[in-house]
Amino acid sequence: MNNATEVRAASTEPRRGSVGVDIAGVRVGGRAPIVVQSMTNTDTADVAGTTKQVAELWRAGSELVRITVNTPEAAEAVPRIRERLDMMGVGVPLIGDFHYNGHQLLTHEPAAATALAKYRINPGNVGFGKKKDVQFSTIVELAIRHGKAVRIGANWGSLDQELLARMMDENHARAEPWDAPRVMREALIRSALDSAARAEELGLARERIVLSCKVSGVQELIAVYRDLAARSDYALHLGLTEAGIGSKGIVASSAALAVLMQEGIGDTIRISLTPEPQESRTREVIVAQELLQTMGLRAFTPLVTACPGCGRTTSTFFQELAKTVQDHVRARMPEWRIQYDGVENLTLAVMGCVVNGPGESKHANIGISLPGTGEAPSAPVFVDGVKTMTLRGENIAQEFVGVLEKYVEGKFARKVG
Repeated sequence: MNNATEVRAASTEPRRGSVGVDIAGVRVGGRAPIVVQSMTNTDTADVAGTTKQVAELWRAGSELVRITVNTPEAAEAVPRIRERLDMMGVGVPLIGDFHYNGHQLLTHEPAAATALAKYRINPGNVGFGKKKDVQFSTIVELAIRHGKAVRIGANWGSLDQELLARMMDENHARAEPWDAPRVMREALIRSALDSAARAEELGLARERIVLSCKVSGVQELIAVYRDLAARSDYALHLGLTEAGIGSKGIVASSAALAVLMQEGIGDTIRISLTPEPQESRTREVIVAQELLQTMGLRAFTPLVTACPGCGRTTSTFFQELAKTVQDHVRARMPEWRIQYDGVENLTLAVMGCVVNGPGESKHANIGISLPGTGEAPSAPVFVDGVKTMTLRGENIAQEFVGVLEKYVEGKFARKVG
C-alpha cells in the first residue's frame, strides 16, 4: 500500500469512542459515516416557503435540516411543515434551532416538540442569571419526555458571559496566566461540556447528546475541536460559523474541517455559507458533499476530473464539455440513486490536450481527451482504462453523454423493489 492510500484509509475512521446518536433514523457518531446537514433561511412561519426549501436541501443531499424556531408562529408552523414533507415523501429529520425562548415555545407547542427530531440549544443564551438553569432544565426535560436528541451548541459570538468573566478572574490568579484567546477557547469548551454534564444529571442519555463549539477562525476552530475531542466522547458537529460568502467561505470551511476530519474528529458537518444574491441555499450541501468525497470519506455523486486549461487548450470546448457532463450527472443523480447500486462511485475525466489527457482518462471509469491547440481534431474515449472509440465533429458532447448513460445502465446493478 502506498503512502497516499494509507492516509486515505486512516482518514475514513471517525475518532475512536464517539457515542452514536440516533436522530429519527439518521445515525450520527458511533463510527457511522459523517452526516451532512444544512439550515433553512426562510421564515419558519411561512409553511409553504420553508417546506419548499427543506425539500430542496434534502434532494440536494442534506441528511438533517435545521429550521429556526423563534416565535409562537414559527413553533405552530413546525408540525404543519412536517406533515407536508411527509406527504411529499421527504423524510428528512428536522432540527429546531432555539435561542432565548425555547423553553416557552416547546412547552406551549407540544406538537412542535413532537415533530422535531432534535433540539439545538445554545448555553450562551438559553437563559440568564437565576433563570438559566431552570430554562435549560425545561428544554432537556422536554427532550427526555419526547425522546429527542439535543445539540448543545456553544458559539463564541454568543458565549456565556458569566462563565467567561469567572474564567478570566481565575486566569488572573494563575502564576502564569494564559493569553486571552486561550481563555476564550477554554470557556467555549467548558460551556459545552458543563452543559452536557448537567443534561446527563437531569437524565438525558449520552446517546442523545451532540456537542458543537463554533468559531469563525480556522486555526481557532481546529484548536477548539482537538481539545474538545480529547476531553469527551460525545458526538461532535463541525462547522465554521459565519464562514463568509463565495470562495472565501468555501475555502475557510474546507481548510478547517478537512484538518479535523483527517484526524478522525467530527461526526456531522455543515458548511455555513452566506449565499450569493439569487444563489440556491443548496450550495452549502454540495460543498459539504464534495469535501467529504474528495477526501475519500464518502461518495455522493460521480465527480468530474477536468484540467484547468493552459496555452495548449485555447479552445473553451473542454470547459463547456466538463460543465455539460457535471450538470448532466447532477440532474440524473436523483434518479440514478434510486435505480442503481454504487453509481455514486463512478469517476469521469474531461481533459483538454494530450499531455495528461490520455493518462487521466485511463484512470477514470470514463474519460475523454479533447484536442488541444494544433492537435488532430479527434477525441479518444477511454472506458475502464481501455480506448474504445474516437469522437469527432459537432456532436461530441451529446455522444459522450450517451456513452455515460450506456455505461451506467450496463455497469451498475439495478436495485430491487
